[in-house]
Amino acid sequence: MVDQQYQTAEKKAQAYFQALVKQLDEPQFTAKLTEDMQAYQRHKKSSFLNYDHIALTQDQQFLQKLGQKGMLDDYLHRSISYIYLRDLGRDITSTTMQQRIKSVAEDVKTYLHQHSNQDLFSLAKLYRIAEKESLEATYFWLMKKLKHVSSLIPEGLNKVHAQRKLIKIIAGVLMHEIEELQEETSQDVRAKRLDKAVRIGYCYGLTYPFIDDLLDASVLSNQEKNQFASLIRHTLRTGVLTPLSEWDGDNREIVEPIYHELTDAFIYLKENQEPENLDNFYQNAYLFFHAQEIDRNKSLDNPDYTNEEVYIPIILKSSSSRMIVRSFQTFFANDQVEEHMFYYGIYNQLADDLADMEQDLASNSVTPYTYFLKYRDQRPDLINPFAMYWSVISYLINNVYKGDEKTRQIILNRAINGLKRLRKRLGKQQYKEIMQTFSVSPSFDSFLQKVVERTKNVAFFDKLIRDKMVETLQQQEKEKVRFRKTIEGARDAINQLLMIKKTDQKAIVNHSIMDAANYSLQGDAKRLRPMMTWVMATEGFGLSGKDIIPLLKAIEYMHTASLIFDDLPSQDNAQIRRGRPTLHEEYNSAVAELTALWMTQKAVQEQTELRKYQADKILDLIAYSTRMTQDMCMGQIMDLEAKGKELSVEELNRLCLYKTGIGFEAALMMPAIVAGAREGVTKAIKQFTYHAGIAFQIKDDLLDLEGDSTVLGKQAGIDSQNNSSTFVTVLGEEQAKKEMWKHYCDAIEALENFPHNISFLKQLMDYIVQREK
Repeated sequence: MVDQQYQTAEKKAQAYFQALVKQLDEPQFTAKLTEDMQAYQRHKKSSFLNYDHIALTQDQQFLQKLGQKGMLDDYLHRSISYIYLRDLGRDITSTTMQQRIKSVAEDVKTYLHQHSNQDLFSLAKLYRIAEKESLEATYFWLMKKLKHVSSLIPEGLNKVHAQRKLIKIIAGVLMHEIEELQEETSQDVRAKRLDKAVRIGYCYGLTYPFIDDLLDASVLSNQEKNQFASLIRHTLRTGVLTPLSEWDGDNREIVEPIYHELTDAFIYLKENQEPENLDNFYQNAYLFFHAQEIDRNKSLDNPDYTNEEVYIPIILKSSSSRMIVRSFQTFFANDQVEEHMFYYGIYNQLADDLADMEQDLASNSVTPYTYFLKYRDQRPDLINPFAMYWSVISYLINNVYKGDEKTRQIILNRAINGLKRLRKRLGKQQYKEIMQTFSVSPSFDSFLQKVVERTKNVAFFDKLIRDKMVETLQQQEKEKVRFRKTIEGARDAINQLLMIKKTDQKAIVNHSIMDAANYSLQGDAKRLRPMMTWVMATEGFGLSGKDIIPLLKAIEYMHTASLIFDDLPSQDNAQIRRGRPTLHEEYNSAVAELTALWMTQKAVQEQTELRKYQADKILDLIAYSTRMTQDMCMGQIMDLEAKGKELSVEELNRLCLYKTGIGFEAALMMPAIVAGAREGVTKAIKQFTYHAGIAFQIKDDLLDLEGDSTVLGKQAGIDSQNNSSTFVTVLGEEQAKKEMWKHYCDAIEALENFPHNISFLKQLMDYIVQREK
């Protein structure tokens, strides 16, 4: 069935291709194009601000500058119009659609005024959006899935590219769904439909990293690629999944989990579609996959491909990839959306292939541009792909959109923007050489380049967002790597500093306490608090790392002492701590109690070693740290008294503040006191640590519920055994996750008032809510 449908689609693509070729052969083709360009120029508003160079270099203040000059409205309206034209296949000329575009542009403008460029893709901002739409559970699911996908992407594939494409597909499906929602739709129904759209977008989007990218890369052998492609083809042709029972190759450990995730995704797509859409889904999915396979299996060493063999698969895959999204839902509006998508696809593909030509040549990929470059001297019959690109533009403007002025402006703005970006990236000389290679006609070439040179203000919001997303994902990945390195390096360095030396050979009792103290300091400890102290001291306040070593010791001694007390039989009666028996299990309760008391005093002694700082600051420091120790004791009493009682969220928050929050607070406040930080900074520190501490404790409660003792390094399920009230027991698992993410967002927002942009603390918050132990 799908083979027959493919042949039907192929005939339609053939007819479109012939229409495009016929245009190229018409004597007045370039003259007509020039007329369109002249009309475009006449209607292109002149402006006193040239922002092209700002947009092309992605200046951080670009949007703010547009707003200051009164140009943001026009920029957003044009950009949103293009998204409706390209991604949604809508006729943007109607009054209703113009009103809709204006409304969306206003919403985007409001959002931009509330957030900086750096915040557009932060976890906190995305969660706030999900929270507003009652999609918190969807957010949790998606974060878990994206993390899983990242772990499955093998070396050799671009993880940032994969994440960007996946997020883009999810956003595309969401846009389609949002456009079909009626104003009277209830919040509950809206949330359910948007949740389904996110899951569908994810399942469909997996095809890019796990099928396209994997089959394009050199990770698998050719034999393995054929096996994998055969499994996908059989599923799309029959609708029946084939188990991965046998695998002939060395990369089963890569393919198996990927195929399992694809299997789950396919089942979800199959089971969550209307019956009347299912055949349409299979058809478009097969069209896309098969056309991709035809292109993928081409060799740049083959000089005999016809023009049809070069272009027909491109028309099919570029159109079907968009129409797959249309098959997921039942749409009410029908203003020739699918027809528009069919004709529009190749325009984007040819623009992308021109921009990616260097990479395609390097990878020996066959595209209209790479094939023309290699064989243009031997094959005078080959169609110039840049001329074909302009034929597509002319066809869209004059045949599909009937010469509509607004549509013409959008399409030509986009084309000119693409050429300006290409020239900026390549440099004027290389760009000039490429344009000469792909010359359409001398007169048109000259006119086109004058338009490219003279036309101003054709930047598009989606390009800025795409570039910002890539930049953000790359930056986040770098920060994660740096965070992991800091964690590992700092943990090792701190571990070496913490061990208490036996200086008095005659004090036998002290030796046993020191042995017990050192025993408690060892094991698989995270050392988060001294790391926080180190980063805040050195990056936040510029203090000497060498000089604040006593402060690191004091922080960890205080924290470890609190854990010893916490684990005692008279309190939590824990058997495992930091992956080994607790101190009272290894020694006895008396030694544990005395060692913990001894370590609190050792922490005070270490603070007196900060001799390079003003005495009054050290006195303030000691006063603060001893007060914090008192508060932690109060917190532990509150915890003991709460056992067997049902606490409210407010009581749990107060308990967290005393048990966890003040430990985090001390880690940042103590270097702040030494540095003499101003009041605004100390207030921000307290806000951050309050929310960070609660988020940390809720994650601990969740891990106690679902974690593995061997991974946690401590006994799982101990809260249940002790009949302790936790965020999970009070709120339930799902609501506890929501509470954790709310505090995560509040902590991230508090960081905006810190003295410097300390990326470590942002990464620390990500670690807190995503950790597995």
